[in-house]
Amino acid sequence: MDTTGWLEVAEQILDYGVMGTLGVMSVLALWMFIERMMFYKSVKLEEYDNKDLLEIDLTDNLSVLSAIGANAPYVGLIGTILGIMITFYGMGEAGAVDTKAVMNGLALALKATAFGIGVAIPGIIFYTIAIRKVERLSATWEASHASKGTDA
Repeated sequence: MDTTGWLEVAEQILDYGVMGTLGVMSVLALWMFIERMMFYKSVKLEEYDNKDLLEIDLTDNLSVLSAIGANAPYVGLIGTILGIMITFYGMGEAGAVDTKAVMNGLALALKATAFGIGVAIPGIIFYTIAIRKVERLSATWEASHASKGTDA
């Protein structure tokens, strides 16, 4: 495979691999958030006699939301690094500096970071909203059990 072929493969890895991974992460974050909100809306606190079991059920899948929010920028950064490497490699192979090609290559490389941040921000917002709901439901459970005179 010649140099141009390798550059095309690397560009496809960037576009489909990194951007695809970020796309999957965004869909997964949204799905987990919707699932959690539906669960919180339907949970029956009176069915729980043990606070630990309640918290286990309330916090299911929250670590996935946290991981997506924390790691999406890094996935985007990997894409940016790959894009910059592709740009510099292409410049080196051409043996000349074409300003237009460099700027286009760098702009395309930065789209991965932008997309990564675009996935991370909603992921962290979803996580924060879900954690707050967990806190509210746990406090409601504690208040209802305290008013009954039972220990948690």
